[in-house]
Amino acid sequence: MTDPQASRRDFLRTTATVAGALSATAIPAVHAAGSDTIKVGLVGCGGRGTGAAENCVESSTGVKIHAMADLFPDHLDTCRKRLKGALGDKYDVSDDHAFSGFDAYKKVIDSDVDLVILATPPGFRPMMIEYVIEKGKHLFTEKPVGVDGPGIRKVLAAYEKAKEKNLAVVAGTQRRHQAPYIESMSRIHAGEIGDLVGGRCYWNQGSLWHKDKLADWSEMEWQVRNWLYFTWLSGDHIVEQHVHNLDVMNWAFQAHPTRAVALGGRQQRTDAVYGQIFDHFATDLEYPNGVHVLSMARQIPGCENNVSEALVGTKGTWSSNGYRFTGESKTRIREMGKNPYVQEHTDLIDSIRAGKPLNELKTVAESTLTAIMCRMSAYTGKAVTWEQALNSKEDTMAKNLGFGPNPVPKVAIPGVTDLI
Repeated sequence: MTDPQASRRDFLRTTATVAGALSATAIPAVHAAGSDTIKVGLVGCGGRGTGAAENCVESSTGVKIHAMADLFPDHLDTCRKRLKGALGDKYDVSDDHAFSGFDAYKKVIDSDVDLVILATPPGFRPMMIEYVIEKGKHLFTEKPVGVDGPGIRKVLAAYEKAKEKNLAVVAGTQRRHQAPYIESMSRIHAGEIGDLVGGRCYWNQGSLWHKDKLADWSEMEWQVRNWLYFTWLSGDHIVEQHVHNLDVMNWAFQAHPTRAVALGGRQQRTDAVYGQIFDHFATDLEYPNGVHVLSMARQIPGCENNVSEALVGTKGTWSSNGYRFTGESKTRIREMGKNPYVQEHTDLIDSIRAGKPLNELKTVAESTLTAIMCRMSAYTGKAVTWEQALNSKEDTMAKNLGFGPNPVPKVAIPGVTDLI
C-alpha cells in the first residue's frame, strides 16, 4: 500500500528541485507548484484566531486547518466545535493535533503543518514568531508583533532569517490588503496631493470586554484571560489597536517616525478589573524632514468615536473617511474590493504557491514599535526617540510562565515612571 505521507514528501522534494532550478536562490519546497494541500496550524483559539482560521480557508482552494493550540482547553474545545461546523472537510484536526498549555504552540509548529497562524495575545508573539521562522514554516501573524523593545528586536531578527529562508510572512494589518487603501497609497506616492506636510490618525471608541476573576483562577490565568488590560500582554490599547492607524501613517510616509511626545492617563477606567493600562493617549509624532502627525487613541464610553486617518500635502488632502482626495483631482475611491481579512490570506497563499514569498515582518514590526514609542512617552512624560524605543531594555514579559502568582505592575505615572 502507498504511504500517503511518503507520497507527500516525494511531492515536496520534487517541487523543491523544480523551484531550485527556476530561481537563483532556493525557495521553500512547500506547495511551490500549487497542487498540494496547504496544512495550517492555528495558535490562539479566541475570537480573532477562530476568525483568522475561517478567513484563511475561505481565501484559497486546497487549504485545511490541520493542528490547533491554545493555552486554555476550554478555548481550544470551543474553537474546534465552531470550525468543525463551519469548515466541513476543510477542518482536519484530529485529537492528537489539538494541544493546550504554555508549550502548546511548539507542538503545533513542530507538527506537519506548512503555514502557522499566530493569534495569541501580543506579548507572546516575539518568541512564537522566532520559533516559527526557526522551524522553517510560513506565517500569518496578527498584529501587533510585540509589546516592548526587546520583543521587537527579536522580530526584526526573525525578519532577516525569514528572508534568508524565503519564508512568506503576512501580518494582520489588513489595510495593506484593502483595495481603497492600496489605491489611495498608490496615488499619494505618485504625488497626487504633493509632498506630505502633515497627518492625523485616530482610534477613539468606547470600552471593550473584561472577564471577572473566578475563584479557581490564578493571577496568571486571570491576566491572560483579560489580556487587553495588561501591558506585558497587549502593550496597552495604543499598541494592540491603534497600531492599525499608525501603520497607515508609516505606509504613507514610507518611513517610521523619529520622535514621539505623548500624554495619556487612566481617567475613567480606573477599577482594578481593568489591570494597569491607560484609557487615553495623544501623541505628536515627528517624521523625517520635520513633518508632524497627530495621533489619538481612546477607549472611554460616552465620548465621540472616530477611527480614521488623514494626510495633508502641498497640493491637497486625503482622508480615509470616504477615501476622498481634495485639491486638483477631487477624487473619491469607490471600489471596495474583497474582504481584506480574507484578501490578506489570499495574498499570502498566492505568494507561497508562486514561489515569491511576501514578507511583511519588518513593516509590522516598525509600526508596532511606533506605537510602543508613543506608550513609552505617555507612561513617562518624556520625549522618546526611535533609537530609545528600539534599544530599550524594558522587558515586560512575565518571568515565570505558569499558572501561579503574577503580580500586576503598578499603573504608570507620567513624571514618576522611569524611561528604561
